[in-house]
Amino acid sequence: MKRLQHAHHRALSASLADLGISLVQWDTLRHLARHPEASLHELAQLTFQTDQSFGSLAARMVDRGLLQRLPGPGRVVRHRLTELGERLREEGQGRADRVFAETFAPLGQERLDQLGDLLETLVAARLAVRC
Repeated sequence: MKRLQHAHHRALSASLADLGISLVQWDTLRHLARHPEASLHELAQLTFQTDQSFGSLAARMVDRGLLQRLPGPGRVVRHRLTELGERLREEGQGRADRVFAETFAPLGQERLDQLGDLLETLVAARLAVRC
């Protein structure tokens, strides 16, 4: 699974390169589209980063016009996609869809469904251990 993940990261990074965004930036755009006006802390958790490292990333993305920062309650800062950020997210999603379709095409639908079932079983078992 780790080798496949690494191969996907390489393929996705190459696919996004001419858009001028990294995989981490596209992942941020993707999560923000699903969680509008998320806080820096929420986005850091969603993208598996520390608050500090995500803060640096978000600042660079604001400077590039991909994100907007909005005041929230108290010291919370919320984020929103800009038009440019949304366009790059959409284009990146199409590219990601193609990478995943190419990867899983050799399985066919029946084996792909089996893989999904197996992964769901493993996730459920892991969650049960944590409880």
